[in-house]
Amino acid sequence: MSSQQNWELEIAGYLGELSATQDELLDVLRRKLRMLATADRDGLQALGELEQSLSARLQECYQKRVEMLDRAREEGLPAENLQVLSASLPVKQRKQLEPRVAEAAGKTRLLQHQSLTNWVVTQRSLLHLSQLLEIIATGGNLCPTYGREESNPTG
Repeated sequence: MSSQQNWELEIAGYLGELSATQDELLDVLRRKLRMLATADRDGLQALGELEQSLSARLQECYQKRVEMLDRAREEGLPAENLQVLSASLPVKQRKQLEPRVAEAAGKTRLLQHQSLTNWVVTQRSLLHLSQLLEIIATGGNLCPTYGREESNPTG
């Protein structure tokens, strides 16, 4: 088996593993968003372990990617990223890998977007809770930030 066929098989195997992990994480993040929206604390807690497991799997994928690119560099292949590495393979292998590399990159952007969405929802929930706590603590009387010493009743 030639070195280029080895690279094709190795990259394809890596992309399969990465894609499966990305799909599972997208599912978890979507479920998490629904749970955040409905304040499902028990569900969120249960998802935590799965989310950590998937995070560890993604970290393993990253480490495999780094090792693969390092080996490619040692063999004199262009190895800035997987897209460049797969583009350096013969046309037949390249045509099979390029769509999968592009799909993985698209899923990465989708994961970033979904993570940001969850972060925003969480931040807004925390802000809402802190405002509720402030109302409860002050009995609805806001303390002035500047100037006057007395507070104004709000409701």
